[in-house]
Amino acid sequence: MPTYDYECLECGHVFEQFQKMSDPPLTECPACGGSVRRLIGGGLGVIFKGSGFYVTDNKNSGKAALSSKDSGGNGSKESKGAESPKPADTKKEQPAAT
Repeated sequence: MPTYDYECLECGHVFEQFQKMSDPPLTECPACGGSVRRLIGGGLGVIFKGSGFYVTDNKNSGKAALSSKDSGGNGSKESKGAESPKPADTKKEQPAAT
């Protein structure tokens, strides 16, 4: 249930009221009994839940991925192929006997 802000048009008293969205807006000030208007608020900001929303979330995982690539310890085919090329074929074709 949201909290609504109200302002009294007569005395200027500003207050909050916790009520359902389906409830009708208040019409009477609790301080002086004058008429009130509901204020338009900015509402609640966006709430980010989970990982990956902050700079610090990816900082360590990015460094770990880079260090494992540099050391060659991740076992990828790309790094193995560059480190140990295939040996050349040393057999030569013999001429065919006629």
